[in-house]
Amino acid sequence: MATTATKQQPSGPVLDWSAGHGPVTGALSATTGAFAVATTGAATGMPPGWALAVGAAGALGHTIAGLRVRNAGRTLATRAASWLVGAGWTTWAMVHGPLTWVALGSLATIGVGIGTAARSTALYEEAREEEAIAAAERQIARELSAERRAIAAEWVDRIQRVCSITVRVVGVEMWATGAGFSIDAELPPGGATYAKIAAESARLSADARLPHGCTATAGPGIHQGRVIIDVTTSNVLAEERTYPTDYGPLSVLTGIPWGYRTNAEQILAYLREQCALVVGPTGSGKTNMVHAILAGFARAEDVLTWVIDLNAGSAGLPWVLPALNGEIKRGDGQPVRPGIDWLAGTYDEAMTMLDTAVKVAKQRKMAYQALLAERNTDLLPVSPRIPQIMLVVDEGAEILASTDRTVRKLGEKILEVIRIARAMGVRTVLTALGATGNVLGNLMIRREAKVRVALTGGETEGMDLSKMFPGSRGLRVDQAPFKGAGFMATPESPAALFKAWRILPNQIRDIIAATSDRHPTLDDVSAKAAGPAYARRWDAERTAWMRDHTPNDDSATAGTSGPGLNLSALNRPDTERGSAHDEMLRKFRAQIDAEFATAPEPRPEADGAPPAAPGGLNLSALRGEQDSPAQREALALLLAAGPEGTGASAIARALADAHGTTRQTVVGWLKTWTADGTAVRVGEGTKARYVHRRHAPEQPPQD
Repeated sequence: MATTATKQQPSGPVLDWSAGHGPVTGALSATTGAFAVATTGAATGMPPGWALAVGAAGALGHTIAGLRVRNAGRTLATRAASWLVGAGWTTWAMVHGPLTWVALGSLATIGVGIGTAARSTALYEEAREEEAIAAAERQIARELSAERRAIAAEWVDRIQRVCSITVRVVGVEMWATGAGFSIDAELPPGGATYAKIAAESARLSADARLPHGCTATAGPGIHQGRVIIDVTTSNVLAEERTYPTDYGPLSVLTGIPWGYRTNAEQILAYLREQCALVVGPTGSGKTNMVHAILAGFARAEDVLTWVIDLNAGSAGLPWVLPALNGEIKRGDGQPVRPGIDWLAGTYDEAMTMLDTAVKVAKQRKMAYQALLAERNTDLLPVSPRIPQIMLVVDEGAEILASTDRTVRKLGEKILEVIRIARAMGVRTVLTALGATGNVLGNLMIRREAKVRVALTGGETEGMDLSKMFPGSRGLRVDQAPFKGAGFMATPESPAALFKAWRILPNQIRDIIAATSDRHPTLDDVSAKAAGPAYARRWDAERTAWMRDHTPNDDSATAGTSGPGLNLSALNRPDTERGSAHDEMLRKFRAQIDAEFATAPEPRPEADGAPPAAPGGLNLSALRGEQDSPAQREALALLLAAGPEGTGASAIARALADAHGTTRQTVVGWLKTWTADGTAVRVGEGTKARYVHRRHAPEQPPQD
């Protein structure tokens, strides 16, 4: 039989013996102490002078201690007098007896006097301390006010000089981070708006002689007649900051941090109802930004992250493999869960994931009608019990803009998820290589992706900020020349400079371990709709591609001199069959094998033997002095483009991820091929295209 011990509750008043004395307890302690000493001394024949000597020593000690803490003179005098009066009464009582009415009455009078004096000096010391604090605050306020007045006057003149607007500064707030300040100003009557000041951001920054990377940006105030001007004086975007090591819990309802503004404050992305679009050319830090986004989702208690990356799943593998391979453990030695809930690196797996997302959204709409009615809302209440599904599609915007029939089906499924699943807690984050018309041409993306990020890294090609952030003025790519820096806009904050944190590989592993037991599980309603396709997502046969590092067999024959057409540089694993680019290359290889004979590999003549007779298809342009896989693949793309041809930008984009090829490099190849007759240039200026000589129109004979 179990028994429980009950704590004995103390009775009577609770005394805190560690507390200091107040006026009453101090006086009571002094008088009772003096009475006890006097009584004991009279009974034992103690010399009366001893009590007086002890009192003098106490008075001297308190005076020295008071001087050290800079007590007021009246406080020092009161405490010394209390010691001397108490010692004097004790000495007198030891001689004449402490038990007489005269002795007791005088002791009571001394006690009241000591208590009253102690209370008076305590109030005086408190008032004196408060006055000292207030004086210091007034001094600081005077200094700050002087600085603010100087800033206000300076910027009133500057805005008048640059923008021809006379404003009245209402307040100046210095940022706690020390990176700048904000000016709250009232616009003059007559219809002036903050947009006129915002349009002159560059000129204001130059007139203020701000450091490179620092800006003066204007935004709306508390009403349309006010303007807030944020002035950055320290370029925090120039320095690299790693992802914060506080891996505490987050929620999609309270925002996920994606980076920091120029004032060094975090910027949050609210994605309960919004989708997001992140664009950035090669080398701008887009992949790092994706990892930072996944880190925030991993920390959230009400988010399940599904990732699609047809580039061999590279965006999600660092969040999956350490857990699947058992490389990291929890503190109790138990295995951890992957940092994301599902990863699709192939076309088939991506279609399975998207079909599952559609089924989950539709099932939630039917099954949670009672819950929606109970909560009186049309938005599914997202929580750890019913988590939101965040679908992250790397280069998903390119999938939506693709002209390939197979990839187009994938894009249509992504659009269906975006269109039907907002209320049911399924949202998407798409990435793209550039802010171009092809990417932003889809109305669904423009309407739903209200959280937008443009990582520029100083790259101007394909970064049309006016299309990415319509209505925002004064945004220039050269304001964010640093890797990982760019512009970010949300429905809560207009487009402005920001920078993503640098997240290191070891941090990814730490976040996986720290958040393993925080990930929610798919609710029963959704899990039933998802079925085996979701339940078996981590089966060995479904994840074999993540561990299969066996090189393609064709690569073993690369560079051999035997007969036959060798296009090993164009080979790709079957797991990448979802890529439109790879599908095109496979069709091209099949076309060559079916329609043409093959030419032998070129080899040096030896022993005076005559060269081999020409015959078949000669792809010598794919080899040669600059025989690189990227160059061979570029020529293959040119041939596969057919009579309509292609341009340098399209070829460079196709080769960027696999080879890091730039547009300037491709332009050089095309000029060389045009000069030697391999390619033909058609059209002029921006409409110029390059066509392989096999598909080029016949040229009229020259006279």
